[in-house]
Amino acid sequence: MCVKAFSTSVVSAKVQVNGVGLHYQRAGSGDHAILLLPGALGSSKTDFTPQLSSLNKRLFTVIGWDPRGYGCSIPPTRDYPPDFFERDAKDAVDLMQALNFKKFSLLGWSDGGITALIAAATYPSLINKLVIWGANAYVSEEDLRLYDAVKDVSNWSDKMRKPMEDLYGEEYFVKTFKAWVDSMSNFASRPGGNICQHLLPFIECPTLIIHGLKDAMVPLFHAHFLHQQIKDSRLHIMPDGKHNLHLRYAEEFNRLVEEFLLATQ
Repeated sequence: MCVKAFSTSVVSAKVQVNGVGLHYQRAGSGDHAILLLPGALGSSKTDFTPQLSSLNKRLFTVIGWDPRGYGCSIPPTRDYPPDFFERDAKDAVDLMQALNFKKFSLLGWSDGGITALIAAATYPSLINKLVIWGANAYVSEEDLRLYDAVKDVSNWSDKMRKPMEDLYGEEYFVKTFKAWVDSMSNFASRPGGNICQHLLPFIECPTLIIHGLKDAMVPLFHAHFLHQQIKDSRLHIMPDGKHNLHLRYAEEFNRLVEEFLLATQ
């Protein structure tokens, strides 16, 4: 269910971008603008409540968005053409431009991390700094096995499944998640399973890669690959972190991010 706001300090709105009404939430009034990019089927509310509520509102202006077909950015119905990550990257950047942010940092989780990588490489003059976690630049055989294991959402725990069913309804959730798994699996047919690895050398901004050692969705070798390929990048491993480390360990995560974003390079 889409609501206008979930706290007095976080406001919600929609803006027309590339022919779609994109929903976003906004907190803070600082000079340093941040865009939060959610994971597959994610939204600002489901994926980033601890960041919208707790990142320093004096130093940062924090924007959380719902990509087209996700969260409250419906319609349209979500689809997955071969270039859906590039489409999301353009939507994300154009949203920030529509909100009059000339330069901003990106915080991307999982699919949102892939989108952020593409955006940083494609629009380097607009991106201040980049933080990604739980992201991959290619699809391996191990990834295919992991996707297959989660494809049937009826096998998910109630805790994992219920927020998605509450947001989308069971039918939309099941159909869309299956389409996402199929789309990710299709990348494996490309040379090297490429999603965006060819773009990594074009990322110019300082980059922080965070990875949970217990991430069951994205193996650690992906984080090491990103670190090797992105110049001026740092890799921080959280020993107890899982895929949702920014939610489970929000205080530690927020502190790491704030220190990185505020550091003078």
